Parts: sequence; structure tokens; C-alpha cells
Amino acid sequence: MKNTLHPLSQFRFCPKCGSHHFVENNFKSKKCEDCGFVYYFNSCSSTIALIINDKDELLVATRAHEPAMGTLDLPGGFVDMYETGEEAVTREVKEETNLNILDLRYWFSIPNTYVYSGFEVHTLDLVYLCKVSDKEQLKADDDVEKLEFIKISELDPERFGLHSVKEVIKKIKNTTI
Repeated sequence: MKNTLHPLSQFRFCPKCGSHHFVENNFKSKKCEDCGFVYYFNSCSSTIALIINDKDELLVATRAHEPAMGTLDLPGGFVDMYETGEEAVTREVKEETNLNILDLRYWFSIPNTYVYSGFEVHTLDLVYLCKVSDKEQLKADDDVEKLEFIKISELDPERFGLHSVKEVIKKIKNTTI
């Protein structure tokens, strides 16, 4: 999954002074030869919500947009500035499913790459176990085409379009939650 290009190869100008003398400093950073600014390329935070009903079924979304349009996914998304992971997963679940989170528990994290508008974004996906209210309010919205509960035993990781979500599905199938 590692790319051979420098992760900042698409950044040609210094974000501080605009100089085109913005060169590779090391694998994680570029440095401006004019003003000395060093920019480190860090992962963006993202969330994944695991919502399991009392029938041992997981709430699964179908992606409405690229990347991986039409494949299965889990509710979640990017953490906004000044937002905690918990606030982000709560907001994303509300936006995508119309459900309110009553309680949540951080489970684990997993690195991923996500191509957005032709740009490879490195993410650190924070996975949360979520309890929700008002399951009768379930409604696909935002960037979700469809929502459905699927028995955990019947989940096929290959139907999920994003690498990190495939790995989460594999872990769910091999773990007692």
C-alpha cells in the first residue's frame, strides 16, 4: 500500500511564502529553501462507527460518491478542526444515518489512504463501538446511498471499498465485541 512517490509530491509551492523552492526534506516533510519553513505531512483523523443491533447485525452503508462509489462502507468520516473523535463520529452518524449516539467506546485505530479529488489523503481511522437511539429514524443521507443491517457472520470484507474498512470487517468477524 506504500506509494513510491514522496507523499508531498503534489505540493510544489511553499504554503508559507509561495516559493517554488519547496523541496523534499525527508520522507515525511518538505522544506522551503527560501524562508526555511518545514512542512510535515501527517495523517488526517477519520472515524468509523460500528452500530450493532440485538440480532448481531452491523449497520452498513452503500457509498453514494467516489471514492469507491457503490461499494459497502460503515458510517463515519473526517474529523473537523477543533472536533474530538467522539464529536466527529457522533456528527457523522447523525449526518449519514439520522441516528443519535447514546453511548460510544473507542475500540482501535487503523491507517488508511483515501483518494479525494484525485489527491491521496493519509488517514488514521478511529473505530468506535456505538449505541444509538431511535433506530426507527434510520435514513440514508449525506454521502450514503443506502443503509442496511447485515448479519456479522454474513459480512464479506471484499464488498467494502476502502482498505481500512475491509480490515475492520475482518476484525469484527474474528472478535467477540
